[in-house]
This record gives sequence, C-alpha cells and structure tokens, in this order.
Amino acid sequence: MGKSKSRLIDGKAIAAEVRAEVEGRVSARLSNGLSLPGLATVLVGEDPASDVYVRMKQKACDQVGIAAFDFRLPEDTTQDKLEELITELNGREEVHGILVQLPLPSGFDEERILRRVKVVKDVDGFHPVNVGQLAQKGRTPLFVSATPAGVLHLLEQIDVDLEGANAVVLGRSNIVGMPVALLLVERDATVTICHSRTKNLAEKCLEADVLIAAVGRPEMVRRDWVKPGAIVIDVGVNRVADKSKKKGYRLVGDVAFDEVREVAGAITPVPGGVGPMTIAMLLKNTLKAAELSDN
Repeated sequence: MGKSKSRLIDGKAIAAEVRAEVEGRVSARLSNGLSLPGLATVLVGEDPASDVYVRMKQKACDQVGIAAFDFRLPEDTTQDKLEELITELNGREEVHGILVQLPLPSGFDEERILRRVKVVKDVDGFHPVNVGQLAQKGRTPLFVSATPAGVLHLLEQIDVDLEGANAVVLGRSNIVGMPVALLLVERDATVTICHSRTKNLAEKCLEADVLIAAVGRPEMVRRDWVKPGAIVIDVGVNRVADKSKKKGYRLVGDVAFDEVREVAGAITPVPGGVGPMTIAMLLKNTLKAAELSDN
C-alpha cells in the first residue's frame, strides 16, 4: 500500500467564497442606495514585490465592485508628506479603508505612519489601537490584519477544534506571527510562539496539533518536525532558484511540502494556500469599513 497523503487545504477555493460573499454584499449596498466601498492604497518607492502586491489588491477590488484609489509616491518622499496624504485620505468620505504598503523605504517612522491612519479606516489592522484590543481579553478590534484573519478563516472552514489544542506559531512578526498567536489564544488554544532563539525547535513543533509556519525560511519545517495528523498552515512565500522555470525560480513555503504532506492531517500549499486568503480578507475588511461609515 502507498502512503496516504494529507488533505489539501484549498485557499483559492475558500478565498473565492469570501470574495463572492463580499461582491454580493457590495451589490446589495448599491441597490439600497448606500455608498460604494473604497480602498486607498499608498505605495512609497518602487519595490517590485510591493508593486505586485498593490496591483493584485487593486485588481481584486475591481472584481468585487470596490472602488480602488491608487497613490504612488517617490522614494524620496518625506515623512511629513506621507502623513499629509494620510490625513487627507482620513477626511475623504469615498475612502473607507487606507492601506499603506509595507515595508516603507528606510528612514520612515512606520509606527507614526500607522498611528496616523484613522482606526475606522485601518483595514490592514496595524493601528496600535486595533492591535492592542486584539491583545486584550474580552476586547474586539475593529479590524484584524488580513493574513492572520485568513489563517483563522482557513482553520474554521476545515472545522479544526482549537479549544485546548496545542498550537505552535513559528515566527513572531507584527504582521503575522504575533497576531495569529493572539487569535489562537482567543479561540482557547494553548499557544507556543517559537523564533530564532527557541531551543529544541523541532521538539516544540512535534507537540503541535496546529502548526503555523511564518518565518520566511524556505522549507525549514521538515517531516520529522510534524506530529502525524497535525494541521499545518504555511504562511511563508520564498523564492528559490530553479533553472527549469521560465523565471529562473519557483515559490516555496516555510514547510517542505512534499515530505510533510505524508504525515500531516491537512496542509496548505504554496502558492494557493494562505496567499489568496490575505486579499480576500482585505476586501472583507474594506466592506466592513464602509458598513461602519453608514452609522
């Protein structure tokens, strides 16, 4: 008998369901005479990866009927000029959500920029108030950052019982690792956050019923790190050289997919797992921002 493979968690299909729901609710808003949701994206400089991400977000907005406003500033833009733009966008009624594409070029005070965005327009979920409320028991932030929210949505869609489960988060970034850990705690999981200084890392991972990999190191998580039947969510997107590909590289996650799939209960692929969820949840947050503005 051949080895059984784990269930593949289809992020594309689940994201498509979220996008269809958003599109339907946007259409209903317009039928009821309510405003068209609007998302402003702000990109400073010409980082190729950031440019791709912004274009993908704008295209996704177009596909579900959300208005997309594109603001591009040169690399030498000052902190004050960027803050002035955000203040202007805060005051524009047709802009319900503001997304400042990170990372900003060196020299910017990111914390000040994120604080400048109105909490009710913080569809990226990075404002200190939203992050702070996420970290407090019994508090609910207006917005949760799209990638962590997408991870939780995937787990919900495959009916993972998080209550009392051992969840291990690899990575402690403000964008993914920390908020994912907080969301898992909120769902009553027992959470361990691992990072570059963690001792006996493989042993810690072996204890996980749910393993979230978000460290940005290609195929770091190996088969012998994963408990049989564990749920594995791979947030990593890494380029590795591959001369057989037209672009000269291929995308891999933080998990060695082919070998881990032999033991995991369910696993997300890269690409096609968490990535599509990030944009879908951003669209959902933008719609929510528009709904909040109705009141």
